[in-house]
Amino acid sequence: MTAPTTGLAGAVWAALDTVRDPELDQPITELEFVASCTVSDDGVATVRLRLPTFFCAPNFAWLMVADAHDAVSAVPGVTSADIALEDHFASVTINEGVAARAGFVAAFDGEAQSELDELRAVFLRKAALAGQDRLARPLVDAGATPEQLAVARLGDLPPSPDLDRLRQRRAAVGLPHGPDAPLLLHPDGAPVTADQVPLHLRRARLTRVGIEANTHTCRDLLAARYPHEVSS
Repeated sequence: MTAPTTGLAGAVWAALDTVRDPELDQPITELEFVASCTVSDDGVATVRLRLPTFFCAPNFAWLMVADAHDAVSAVPGVTSADIALEDHFASVTINEGVAARAGFVAAFDGEAQSELDELRAVFLRKAALAGQDRLARPLVDAGATPEQLAVARLGDLPPSPDLDRLRQRRAAVGLPHGPDAPLLLHPDGAPVTADQVPLHLRRARLTRVGIEANTHTCRDLLAARYPHEVSS
C-alpha cells in the first residue's frame, strides 16, 4: 500500500515503522506486511496485517500484531487501535488474544508453555551478532588485523544507520552499547579476544547471511501470494 505521510494516518504509519519482524529484523512496513492502514475522523486506527504464508509461525505473528497494537495505541490522537492479522491459520486466536491483552500463553491455552520475551531476546541477540558483521566487514576489507578489531570500540566508528541499529539491538538485551563498548562481543556480552576474532566473524557473517536469505525468501513468498498488491 502507499504509505500515508501526513496527519494522524502518517503518525500511525511512522509508529508501524518501529515494529519489526523479530526473525528478519526488518520493519513490517518495509516488508510490506501492512495491507492497509486507515484512521477515522474520531481517531480509530484500523490496521490490517498479512504474512508471506498461511502457516507462518504463530509466535512471530503474535509479536508483530501485539507490537503493532502497542505502537499504534501510543500515538497521540489515536482513540482506539483495531489491529488484525488476515489470511493466517491462527489469526482468530491471535487477533482476539491481542485485543483482549490476554498474553500468548492465555490465548494459546494448552499449547503455549511460556510468554515470548526470551524468544524476542534470542533474535535480538542474533540481530546484534549480524550487525557486528555489517560494521566489521569494511574494516576487514581495509586490512584491519584481529588485534585491531579486538580493541575497536563503537565510538571509534563513523556514525551510520548500521551503528545506530547495532546499539539499539544491544540496548534491548542489556549488552554494552555506549561509545566505549567493544565492537565485537559474544552473545553473553564477553569481549572477543584477538585469537577469537576470525571464528567470531565467521559466525557473525553466517548469522547475517541467514537473516538476509530468510528476508529475501519471505519477500518472494509474499509477492507470490499477493501478486497484485506487493512490489516485486
